[in-house]
Amino acid sequence: MPNPKAVRRRRPRFFYRRPGRLDSMLTANILILVVFGLVMLFSASYAMAYYRYENSYKFIAPQLLYAVVGVGAMFAVSMVDYHWLRGWTYPVYGLTITLLVAVLVVGTELNGCKRWLFIGVGTIQPSEVAKFAIILLMAHLLTAHQGHLKNVIYCVIVPLAFLAPIVVLLRLEPHNSAIVLMAGLVVIMMWCGGVALRWFVLGGGGVLALGATYMLYLHGSEDDYASSRLQDWIASFGDLARASDQTRQSVYSIGNGGLTGVGIGNSNQKVLWLSEPQNDFIFAILCEELGFLGAVACVALFAALIFQNVRVALNAPDRYGALLGVGIAAHISMQVVLNIAVTTNLIPNTGISLPFFSSGGTSLVMILGEMGILLSIARAGDAARRDAAAGGDTAPAPGGPGRSPAGRPAPQGGGPNARQNWRYSG
Repeated sequence: MPNPKAVRRRRPRFFYRRPGRLDSMLTANILILVVFGLVMLFSASYAMAYYRYENSYKFIAPQLLYAVVGVGAMFAVSMVDYHWLRGWTYPVYGLTITLLVAVLVVGTELNGCKRWLFIGVGTIQPSEVAKFAIILLMAHLLTAHQGHLKNVIYCVIVPLAFLAPIVVLLRLEPHNSAIVLMAGLVVIMMWCGGVALRWFVLGGGGVLALGATYMLYLHGSEDDYASSRLQDWIASFGDLARASDQTRQSVYSIGNGGLTGVGIGNSNQKVLWLSEPQNDFIFAILCEELGFLGAVACVALFAALIFQNVRVALNAPDRYGALLGVGIAAHISMQVVLNIAVTTNLIPNTGISLPFFSSGGTSLVMILGEMGILLSIARAGDAARRDAAAGGDTAPAPGGPGRSPAGRPAPQGGGPNARQNWRYSG
């Protein structure tokens, strides 16, 4: 019996040597959402674009270019061994911190917020890079420390220590919705990674206490916009006229759509009534133009995408791939749910985009890159099953390279087709 300690970790190849099959259903759903999003973006944005810039294609032209680049990157990334990304965890985190600091120093200010960096050919939004960095980081930490998940240092303090600088820098922009999203990503990945329940109970109590203190501090201060938005939201359930103008116009847009909508391009609210129709409130325009049926179709596409993402994560050949898939699925699902909840006035108004639909090149390219990683994980899972069926090595277990979950050496295939390229740590 070979000594488990003698099993050497092999550096993953950049590209798969014998990749598994492309997940055709997941790919088709992604491409449908990209095309659907581009159509709705042009319909929602051309009136505002012409009024502000005298160019109806101001928003759709760069978005189309970003979509082409993003789809190409998605297919390329799907051929890259996702284990290779693990070596870039800390460099990506360092780049994220650098970009978040840079945006505070030399960033472009819009509506009182510094969230964008001008790089000559366009702008990038560092918070979108930060979301991906958090997913990479949490997948790595929860895999590397899987034997210490009951230890408060490894399962709570270390992840929060990495999250804290990002939260502070985002608060200085300010970008509160990104803070909420990234905190949610950390919690979901910790839960799925097996962190002990007691830390969630204690953490939930701490968050409630901090939230109450935060709102009390804001009340009556110069930074009272968060408190006022919450008060407006509560008051809107009794009288919609007391809601913020943006929320009120969004609800009017949804109501105007009825069952089948007023037709693509025929929205009234996008003509200078509803602010940011091309961004945070594009779902309201979709509801107005395509009606309840169009909204249901959109939600169904996202629900199918989230289901497919979770399925890929569950079928990943190792713990790291599963956690990476969970993080990406959580990112998409949280962003979709929060955007639609804001648009329909289910939660207070906060700026968060709708994946694949809202204007924003950084967001679209990053999301399509994440979809490429999911397709890579799906290829790995398919190849592992294929090799197992052919009598090759078993897929790596959570216990480590060449080990079973209990820590015993995993059975080794002895045939000529036995493969080693799935045997990585985690």
